[in-house]
Amino acid sequence: MTAKQVTATPAPVRWDPRLWGLLFVLSGNMLLDALEVSVVIVAMPSIGDDLNLGIAALQWTMSGFALGFGGLLLFGGRVVALLGRRRMYLIALLVFAAASLVGALADNGALLTATRFVKGFCVALTAPTGLAIIGNTFREGPARNRAMSIYSLFGASGFSLGLLLSGALTQVSWRWTFLFPVPVAIALFALGLRLIPRDKPGEDTDRRYDLAGAGTFVAAMLLLVHAIVTGPEIGWGHPRTVGAFALTALLAAGFVVIERSVPRPLVRFGVFTNRALMRSALGAAALNGAYWGFLLVCTFQLQSLLDWTPWQVGLAILPASMLLTLAAPFSGRMVGRFGAARLIALGAAAPPAGYILWLSAGTPSTYAADVLPTMLLVGLGFLLAFSPLHVQAIAGIRTAERGMASGAYQTAVQLGGAVMLALVAALLVANEAPEGASADAVSAGYRPALLLIIAAGVAGLLVALTGLFPRGRLPVSSSGERTPDGRSHDISTRAQRGA
Repeated sequence: MTAKQVTATPAPVRWDPRLWGLLFVLSGNMLLDALEVSVVIVAMPSIGDDLNLGIAALQWTMSGFALGFGGLLLFGGRVVALLGRRRMYLIALLVFAAASLVGALADNGALLTATRFVKGFCVALTAPTGLAIIGNTFREGPARNRAMSIYSLFGASGFSLGLLLSGALTQVSWRWTFLFPVPVAIALFALGLRLIPRDKPGEDTDRRYDLAGAGTFVAAMLLLVHAIVTGPEIGWGHPRTVGAFALTALLAAGFVVIERSVPRPLVRFGVFTNRALMRSALGAAALNGAYWGFLLVCTFQLQSLLDWTPWQVGLAILPASMLLTLAAPFSGRMVGRFGAARLIALGAAAPPAGYILWLSAGTPSTYAADVLPTMLLVGLGFLLAFSPLHVQAIAGIRTAERGMASGAYQTAVQLGGAVMLALVAALLVANEAPEGASADAVSAGYRPALLLIIAAGVAGLLVALTGLFPRGRLPVSSSGERTPDGRSHDISTRAQRGA
């Protein structure tokens, strides 16, 4: 064997038990975070029956979490930077456990929604912090790559596991879907006390948290969703509805003014001049929003019209998430070989086709013919587009602003889901069939919501197609990587081909 061959052979990755334990804590919490997104989906009809909540109120169990996560993600990054990763990670785990316990015992929708919002904020603290801990603990190269693969696989598995657990536990009581994370989070906290490395909080003398910016942004998003879901009930022209939309616009404008004036904003609006980031944010918001809206429709449609149990509904939806889980370890290679923009365009075309099939079926009757094809097409869309959308979002972003750009992208993903849930719920309420109506009449009430979901999916496809014909090419650095300013970044050119 030549010296060159010896040098080219990568050294085996060997970790001591402490590193394995740390990765178990971080990955376990990532699994819990991802699971929270899906755990309430099939439980919503049972929650509504028990707490006497309609669809408009029930959608808050999903959108409340998304608003806490997406609305406070950038603020959460600032808090962690100033107060320290270890401290905030552990605090967030304890608060997550407490909010889960309160949610399991809640006797009204407002309290349940509040716990979901708090848990979303906890995830805004732990999800990016877990990545930072891995980046600072595991050595760059094979060790870090292996850790990231395991961490990502746990995250990709969380949505699917949430569907299964929720379906099984709701058979007993929907409260168990909120209660089971409590001991898990406490166990992770206990292990994290011993295993998460200590770090010093940021030594920056500028200790501004930008509470005004965070408050106006999340208040605007909460008020927007509230205005949308209450519109059908009190009337779109009612002073309360009009006033809510007007106040939302004022808060959004206030957020822009604050962020442009403070010395250390949560987001620098200049990053949005990057076309790849904007395409990714809009495309991901459409992809995720249409899917969440569809989950709301199909969950109620299957349980109310076909009298399926929560367990059966969870299993029915599973193929839509399982494809992404199975492909997670290979997503990087797919992007490197085919290019982000091509995969995104192909992926964006599949879900709308599935939603059209669902709409054309009217009242679903058989799983194989009416349900499974849609779930497979949605799953194919996420398999092809989900990871490439994130790659494209940070392509060409300067290293110093990559965290901000990634946070802005993730915020768009969550807020797209929250807003679409509100719109779909509003349409379902406005077109609800009277009690005792026929199955066909009930299905007809779902039609406007499905048309909106299809329109959102098609809009995402149109945005994706613009990425195949970019206006001009990015300068190429000396290392061959395309960046807006010619600087070299650590994203491979092949991974960005077409972005």
